[in-house]
Amino acid sequence: MRTERLDRITDGGVIAILRGVDVDDAVTVADAVVDGGVTALEVTADSPNAMASIEAISDRVDDALVGAGTVLDAETARAAQLAGAEFLVTPTVNRDVVRTANRYGTPIAAGAYTPTEALEAVEAGADAVKVFPAKTGGPDHVAAIRGPLPQIPLVPTGGVGAENAGAYVRAGAVAVGVGSSIVDHEAIADGAYDRITTNARAVVDAVSAARE
Repeated sequence: MRTERLDRITDGGVIAILRGVDVDDAVTVADAVVDGGVTALEVTADSPNAMASIEAISDRVDDALVGAGTVLDAETARAAQLAGAEFLVTPTVNRDVVRTANRYGTPIAAGAYTPTEALEAVEAGADAVKVFPAKTGGPDHVAAIRGPLPQIPLVPTGGVGAENAGAYVRAGAVAVGVGSSIVDHEAIADGAYDRITTNARAVVDAVSAARE
C-alpha cells in the first residue's frame, strides 16, 4: 500500500497544498482541486482544525490521496495518521517524524535544501525529498541536487505554479508541491471554486506537457 500511494503521487505529479483552509471549506476546496485533475492533497498541520479537515476529506473525497504537511513532531504525525492521512510531508529532516511514518507504513517526503540534507533524509527513511524552499534556487537548484543523487525522488515546493512547474519537472522533479497558485484564498472567500479548479488544471497540464 505504501508503494501504491507513492506511485499515485508521482504518477499524478502534483500535490495541492491546503494551508489555512477552514474545516468548513476543506471538502469543497478539495473537490474543486480534484476536479482539476490533482490526485494528492496536503492539509498543513498549522491550519485551523487540521486533523478534522484531514478526516473530513479522507471520508468524503475518493479520487485523491489526502496527507498532512508541515509536520514538525512525532505526535502531530501520529495524530494525522489516525485522522486518515495517507502521506506525510515535513519542512525539515526530523528523524522522529520519519520513524513514525515508517512504523505505520505511511509514505513521507522530508524537507531538505542541500544535497547533504537530501541524503540524510533518505538515509533516515524518507521516501522522497521535498526541496524547500524551491523558489530560492529554482529549477537549476533541483537539477543540481539530482545530478549527484539521481536515486532520490525530488518534490520541489514553495513558489511553484503553472508558469514554472514544467521547468521543475524537466529539471528532474517527480512531482511538485503547489500551494497558493492552486488554493487561492480570495477565490474561497468569493465562493469561486471554479477558479481553484482552473488553477489546478493549469498546473496538471504544465506537468503533463513537460513529461511529454
